[in-house]
Amino acid sequence: MGERPTLLIVGAGIAGLSAALAVARTGFNVVVCERATELTELGAGIQLSPNAGRVLAGLGLDNAIAEAAIEPVSIDIRNGTSGTLLASLPVREFRHRYGFPYRVIHRADLQSILVNAVRQTHGVSLILGATVADVLHRDDLYFVKLKGDRGEVITALGIVGADGVRSATRHRIDGARSPTPTGRTAWRTMIPLDNAPTSLPVGGVGLWLGPGAHLVHYPTAGGAAVNVVAIVEEDWDKPGWNTPGDYRWIAERFNTWTADVRAIVTAPTGWQKWAINTVDPEGPWSQEATTLIGDAAHAMVPFLAQGAAMAIEDAADLADCLSTHPGNVASAFAAYEAVRRPRVTRLWNAAKRAGERYHATGTTALLRNLALRAVGTRLTMTQNDWIYRWRPGPTIGDTTPTDAGRL
Repeated sequence: MGERPTLLIVGAGIAGLSAALAVARTGFNVVVCERATELTELGAGIQLSPNAGRVLAGLGLDNAIAEAAIEPVSIDIRNGTSGTLLASLPVREFRHRYGFPYRVIHRADLQSILVNAVRQTHGVSLILGATVADVLHRDDLYFVKLKGDRGEVITALGIVGADGVRSATRHRIDGARSPTPTGRTAWRTMIPLDNAPTSLPVGGVGLWLGPGAHLVHYPTAGGAAVNVVAIVEEDWDKPGWNTPGDYRWIAERFNTWTADVRAIVTAPTGWQKWAINTVDPEGPWSQEATTLIGDAAHAMVPFLAQGAAMAIEDAADLADCLSTHPGNVASAFAAYEAVRRPRVTRLWNAAKRAGERYHATGTTALLRNLALRAVGTRLTMTQNDWIYRWRPGPTIGDTTPTDAGRL
């Protein structure tokens, strides 16, 4: 791949592919290895907030994303047991307030956009059906033996672990934190629009809060389906992202909620679930010329829908640090970790607190509902300004209009 130095990225999910596109701008060749033999993303949706959208636009992907994504009409927060509307956030305000829209997109569509961009980017190579079999570190170089059909050896100046919450790369970093079960599971399903309950609003994001659980739904697949995710308290911690879930169990779990929620939960018969694990961001992310990004470094609970956004931000800041520390990957990785940790830790803790509010019971839930009904729209927007106003550095560039974000 020429005389440019090489960086190896382990994992071709949203984190790894975004990092490949960003790092390719810094003068590196990039090799991405992925254990899957085909890139078939799970059938679920993802929320793209303005902070993530800025990075993707800076990578030249905004037009493709705009074609595949949906900009919801509103984000409606409701009491799950009574159905009472607690707050409604007009999504059109996001463009004015932050300079970028709030969008929802099918994960497979986003992955396809990223993969197409990777394959069209000079200096980026994607190897499927390959895992890291062995690593030899000598004279500031990593000689990485890949396990797969081709059994290649990659010579790289550094390794980036973008291999998720159960990262294998993490084991190369002394003291790195292991995943911790949260006692919660995420259940997901896709309801074709033709099968959706007539009471289900399909043009916006619906967030229903209740005791020990919450449910969110929004349009995806170009508006042809509704993505539904239910987060429940459940002591179950098996690995994997596509374990079949018993629809009778999830129906029973929501049987005391409002009729609209029950109609959503009982509409499909095919559910999948996964255990929600977190990785403490206070642990080390880097050691010498190996670092972690995305869930491998700081998997968080999904209550602020920022897991993917943080991975996309990681990619931008990683590229900036590689640009400002030319020829010294270890220093660049240390700088990246120092830059990212405060923001990610703050958001990690904010997501944890949001989960406590979402699933509150008794007096705490009553006070939450009263606060949302009294000042919900203004309070929610203001509280999240620090999340959505984030902008990437010079490697990616800030494409936000100069008059955006003025209140």
